[in-house]
Amino acid sequence: MSTSASEISARIVEAVMAQKLAPGSRLGEQPLAMLFDCSRTIVREALTRLAARGIVTVSARRGWFVIEPSQDEAREAFEARRVIELGLIRSTGSTGKIDKAALRQLKAHLQREKAALKESDVGNRSFLLGDFHVCLAECLGNTLLADTLRDFTARTTLIAMLYQSTHDAVQSCEDHVQIVAALERGDHAAAEALMAAHIGTVQSALRVQAPTDPLAQLRDALAPLQQKKKTTAAGPRRRKAAAPSPHDTDSSTYLGALL
Repeated sequence: MSTSASEISARIVEAVMAQKLAPGSRLGEQPLAMLFDCSRTIVREALTRLAARGIVTVSARRGWFVIEPSQDEAREAFEARRVIELGLIRSTGSTGKIDKAALRQLKAHLQREKAALKESDVGNRSFLLGDFHVCLAECLGNTLLADTLRDFTARTTLIAMLYQSTHDAVQSCEDHVQIVAALERGDHAAAEALMAAHIGTVQSALRVQAPTDPLAQLRDALAPLQQKKKTTAAGPRRRKAAAPSPHDTDSSTYLGALL
């Protein structure tokens, strides 16, 4: 039986969260159809759903690609996660302690995280660390927000890959342990503060470069050649060198300087 569009989209999101699909990875319809033993129509449906969720993008001429978030999109994605996750913890604080079944589920997830840290499968470790936030939303009783968090977690995973995050996986797991412990003792204020610090730490570990002038290189290349540094009054006056002509130089070199 061929794979459904929902199953394909879920597999792609899992691969992103496991850091097995890098930002900008091409997702060809035909290769995916062959891989999942289905029609290109089903693949296209899956990719269209992921595009609506902000995981992939499409170019009319080039095809489908995993998104490459900009610095502004990175900031917005972390801010969205902060609002959702802190809001979830705060809203459940009014109902008292988290129930025992949910705690068992969270602790089981933490055990899988700890086991993954001891193994060499980086993909599984990355997936579990990201999926903790989805699991937490489910355990706090909001499936709709869990689905939303899955998409935002996938986006922030791509952001971490794109901007070479230095965040320590061991520290991330320890943060999760402390958050669950705070929830278990009914201290939602502490859990909220711990989650805020955790998301902030992950975001601050990104190596985001300061904004640069996108026209700097072109502006320098196209600056008028006669604008030379003037000699001082005490120095000898020298005759200006004639501006080089494109005909006096190899054409590829001249064009290269312009571009």
